[in-house]
Amino acid sequence: MSYDIIIVGGGMVGQAFALSMAKTDYKIAIIEPNNPNPELQADYHTRVSAITPTSEKLLKNISAWDLIKRKHAFSHTSVWDQNSHGSLDFHAQDENLDHLGHIIENDVIQSALFSALEKTDVEFINAKVTTLEKTTTGYQVQLDNTTTLACQLLIGADGARSRVRDLASIEFSENDYQQKAIVCNIKSLQGFKDTTWQRFLSDSIIALLPLSEHQASIVWSAENTLADELMQLSKEAFAKRLSAGVEYRFGEFELVSDIQAFPLIERSAKDYVQENLALIGDAAHNIHPLAGQGVNLGFSDIIELSQQLQSSSKPLGDYSTLRNYARARRLDNELMAKTMTGLNWIYKENNEPLRWLRGFGMNIINENPTLKSFLQKHALGNS
Repeated sequence: MSYDIIIVGGGMVGQAFALSMAKTDYKIAIIEPNNPNPELQADYHTRVSAITPTSEKLLKNISAWDLIKRKHAFSHTSVWDQNSHGSLDFHAQDENLDHLGHIIENDVIQSALFSALEKTDVEFINAKVTTLEKTTTGYQVQLDNTTTLACQLLIGADGARSRVRDLASIEFSENDYQQKAIVCNIKSLQGFKDTTWQRFLSDSIIALLPLSEHQASIVWSAENTLADELMQLSKEAFAKRLSAGVEYRFGEFELVSDIQAFPLIERSAKDYVQENLALIGDAAHNIHPLAGQGVNLGFSDIIELSQQLQSSSKPLGDYSTLRNYARARRLDNELMAKTMTGLNWIYKENNEPLRWLRGFGMNIINENPTLKSFLQKHALGNS
């Protein structure tokens, strides 16, 4: 069977890209071995994203935003450091905005995208890709159910361990932080005040992402040894350790979900594109979750790639068109990745001069409206 565009990967980025192209005349298929429409629970899911206004605009443009059943807006971000006098505060009103973003469960976003796709002609194919073969007009894709498909443009949206990237022999760099991100949901009697909170400790970083006024998702990034120690604690002991880590600013926490952990590894593809092939999202770049920018970078990939494809008069899959997408996105993605790596290093080092410099730098930024606005605009996706 032949398609114009085949998207490998039916997660948030793959489905959003399909929707961004669904109003064209192209015949589109998504290949995804798992259920692309996650079952939503009554309780909050533990994996969440901080969706920026730029990503919100994309989700509105592809008719998915109003289908998102649960989302919590935040208008303030507060960062404070255990080992210095430094702090940073970002406010929506500083940029004349109603909010800085929304905390939304990943499964809720994906469910909304799936609902929007049901109203289009995009096809879902439940299978795994086994081999790729370059043809004169695109790619031939062999699936594990013995089906062979053809397309003019192949999109790799299949995550950090991309099968498309590997089969296309695209090299990538890798930086193992030797850390894990611990995630779970907590409840507090004291409210979170529509604010995302980040606390830099001497040995780890805690992020509190509000799902409602009294519930939040936490991401605790820690060296492997500490992360393993934390994972061995009972829920009650973990909650006490977490409450102390943020100076009991919200009173005593109560865990309302299981605790999960996953390794933190930065990956960057050396090429985002080849002729008739493009990587988007984590398949192209996978960064530290310090600023919660992962899926937002993927959504920005979608905005750029869909614009390049729809404005080009050249054949679908043309290399020069795809190169325009890659050039436009690489600098932004790599700048964010290197910034996260640098921040991670700065907050891991705890010698006295660096601690003083760190706090001094945070306060300088906090008191300088121009610097602060520049950082805030970048975090909002207005790079």
